[in-house]
Amino acid sequence: MAASPANAPAIRGATVTTEDGGRLNAFATEPRMEVVSAESGWGFHERAEKLNGRMAMLGFIALLATEFALGGEAFTRGLLGLG
Repeated sequence: MAASPANAPAIRGATVTTEDGGRLNAFATEPRMEVVSAESGWGFHERAEKLNGRMAMLGFIALLATEFALGGEAFTRGLLGLG
């Protein structure tokens, strides 16, 4: 495979080459590899699990507050027997 000539179209994020028959090929450029610690990324680690638990507690408290404020019966009175 030969390198692309000067008049070959430029495609962002790709390497463009010309094959022997004159056809253009565009190959994606590989992303740069990065090593990150578990504390700064996504996934199952202690920080993410704590945040998930806190958001679940916040949602539960918001549900209870909404039910009490609006006088609903579906959750607080029906299932929990409160109110």
